[in-house]
Amino acid sequence: MSEPIEVRVPDIGDFTDVPVIELHVSAGDEVAAEDPLVTLESDKATMDVPSPVAGVIAQLSVKIGDRVSEGSVLLTIDPAGGAGEGEGEPAAPAPEAEEPGPKAEEPAPTAGEPAPKAEEPAPTGDYECDVVVIGSGPGGYTAAFRAADLGLKTVLVERHATLGGVCLNVGCIPSKALLHAARVIAEVQEMRERGITFGEPELDVAKLIAWKQSVVDKLTGGLAGMARARKVEVITGEARFSGPHELDIAGERKLTFANCIIAAGSEAARLPGMPDDERIIDSTGALSPDDVPARLLVIGGGIIGLEMATVYDALGSRVTVVEALDQLIPGCDADVVKPLHKRISERYEAIHLSTKVASIEPSGEGLRVELDSGATETYDRVLVAVGRRANGNALNAGAAGVEVDERGVIATDRQMRTNVPHIYAIGDVTPGPMLAHKASHEGRVAAEVIAGDKSAAFDARAVPAVAYTDPEVAWMGLTETAARERGVEYERASFPWAASGRALTIDRAEGMTKLLLEPGSRRVLGAAVVGPNAGELIAETVLALELGADAEDIALTIHAHPTLSETVAFAAEVAEGTITDLPPQRKGRR
Repeated sequence: MSEPIEVRVPDIGDFTDVPVIELHVSAGDEVAAEDPLVTLESDKATMDVPSPVAGVIAQLSVKIGDRVSEGSVLLTIDPAGGAGEGEGEPAAPAPEAEEPGPKAEEPAPTAGEPAPKAEEPAPTGDYECDVVVIGSGPGGYTAAFRAADLGLKTVLVERHATLGGVCLNVGCIPSKALLHAARVIAEVQEMRERGITFGEPELDVAKLIAWKQSVVDKLTGGLAGMARARKVEVITGEARFSGPHELDIAGERKLTFANCIIAAGSEAARLPGMPDDERIIDSTGALSPDDVPARLLVIGGGIIGLEMATVYDALGSRVTVVEALDQLIPGCDADVVKPLHKRISERYEAIHLSTKVASIEPSGEGLRVELDSGATETYDRVLVAVGRRANGNALNAGAAGVEVDERGVIATDRQMRTNVPHIYAIGDVTPGPMLAHKASHEGRVAAEVIAGDKSAAFDARAVPAVAYTDPEVAWMGLTETAARERGVEYERASFPWAASGRALTIDRAEGMTKLLLEPGSRRVLGAAVVGPNAGELIAETVLALELGADAEDIALTIHAHPTLSETVAFAAEVAEGTITDLPPQRKGRR
């Protein structure tokens, strides 16, 4: 007779007392191996605990609302059949069915703690490739190149003429080129007060855009060369599923595959009721202007809208920003956004928070915009930057049995598998932040799993976010806003850049570096930086969180002086009570 098996909370990193938010089973229920049993919620994500074996639920040890930590008993299972030679050993999970299609046993969406999956039988049949990747953005090309490096016959399908997806062609890279130009212009203006005066910048828009495009071409051309070097076949055309193991590409070619990675990305969200006028643009249009508008309205105070506002402000536009919520960059702590808000309030024509656009009326004189406050203004151009929508619904994924929600998002487990075991999804079409660096890591995981690495999983504790505005804003892990909403206790330590020698030498004393720490252990839970190069500085704190470092670890790490990076160490010294670069604090350690 098999002994009952206790199902306990797995390793959940540094989190304790996480709440039980859902029970998927009751006593007496039959379960299969890897069926979700209990859902927990940390400050960062929800997490399903799967069944280690097939069997019957003997007893529940928790109820909804209980708080548990690593090792806490959740329930007990009477295994089906023998338990193996060792006492309490779980029975081997049954092999997954060969027939493709949705499975009730599949793990819940990304953020669930992955149990080792039952080994999937190798797909049978004569397929043209081991893996096909749909989409060639940072996630897609990373997945394709990694798969090829691991010896898999790989095909990369891209609907556009060049590789690189939105990020390289009309997103991350071209916007950063223009932002660099904007910073140069701003620095020239700032140096006038410091004894160095240049003439007014003469703007050649066509030449600037040509330079921006040359940066893009260099990178996308490099991708094409790397694909050839790896013998990755590149097919240009729009891919749609026509079966579980088949794609239709632009109606001109059928491609059969053993495995597929969906990396189809996202597109700019549209506001309903917008008139059809070429002067109303999205971020793609904003990156290749023919001229610089005298007055620009940016609808959306998130990262994309504010980055483009930074560019156009430097190029000479009078910029107005409208944001529906009560702060810029929603999701980031208000104290971190404050220095940015203060700086751009002094430069921009207006910033309207908690405000929506009621209507836009095109005319020969411009675009007459009415806000829900009743105010009206006329602008030469309107940039709509209200977020992005996942492209999951553009693939006819249902023909392969892949489940896609109404937002175009495809749920996966932490090995990036969809509900169809041989089809994976990564990047913007999956839950979580739509960020290129997240997609790249997910792409590596998917390729490695397909190549047979059972241990590969996306288990990042934090995904940093960066707004390349002026000043830059970056954060990772727990935010104070999220902590308060979820009742998570934390300690806060911050260092003002007004006390940083390096910040003063570049005349950017408005910055701040902040750490959020676990009470008692002082392990890093989150961090934020606002100021020049914040996007570079945040990496150290991500590493600290991943390694389980505490404030003392950071404070005792020697940072070069004078640098902006030492503000991270100074914030840690504030937490430790050992800071000497600020007025006396509480008594520190000896």
